[in-house]
Amino acid sequence: MNVFVFDIETVPDVEGGRRLYGLDGLDDTAVADAMFARRRQESGGSDFLRHHLHRISVISIAARLGERFKVWSLGDAGSTEKEVIERFFDGIDRYTPTLVSWNGSGFDLPVLHYRALRHGVAAPRYWENGANDQSFRWNNYLSRFHERHTDLMDVLAGYQPRASVRLDEMATLCGFPGKLGMSGDKVWECIRQGQFGIVRDYCETDVLNTYLLYLRFQLMRGQLDDNGYRRESRLVRDTLEAEEKPHFAEFLAAWDPEPASVIG
Repeated sequence: MNVFVFDIETVPDVEGGRRLYGLDGLDDTAVADAMFARRRQESGGSDFLRHHLHRISVISIAARLGERFKVWSLGDAGSTEKEVIERFFDGIDRYTPTLVSWNGSGFDLPVLHYRALRHGVAAPRYWENGANDQSFRWNNYLSRFHERHTDLMDVLAGYQPRASVRLDEMATLCGFPGKLGMSGDKVWECIRQGQFGIVRDYCETDVLNTYLLYLRFQLMRGQLDDNGYRRESRLVRDTLEAEEKPHFAEFLAAWDPEPASVIG
């Protein structure tokens, strides 16, 4: 079975802000500031933009493909948003993976929906609901309660928003690295300063945290036994060590050894 654990990083859609709010003549920073100010007025204090006004900068994936484990990102500093989204949905068309996320139902996928609509990106496999493939009738990407997309945060909270937990806190609680000095509220500033690599690396460590939580979830529900959990965790470690990338080395250094109570 193929598994794609995914995460997106976004910045304000300043082009959309100009179009919607008549902000022609302002530079990107001024447009974004105006968008944030408008959002604070609408929401009563939060400047977190509504889903359709997020532009996707990068999508990172931690994948189990057959016997392989791999971490990579879609897009670079020169990629268009449409190219990044197309590559994501092309991967779904090719591999039909189980998608795994942390709050993907509440944020990542709605953003992808709106932005794919904005750019006219075709994604027939993703939108399949059983009309053409009967196997998708009872397990598709769209239903909240199906496993083809598993939103770990949603499932673990029992589908109760009041019980939701931040990825960083749950990962740290389980002995995984969590955040490593970067956070989502710094993404816009990094992109403005041309520091795309920092954003990409941050997104990749987020999917690694989520993947490790997914392995723990699979152990908890009996899909992995202790030996299987050890084997899958070792595969992640070995893969990251072989990559010899600084952010993976930092991640490994912050990853606590599994306690005996977890792995027997």
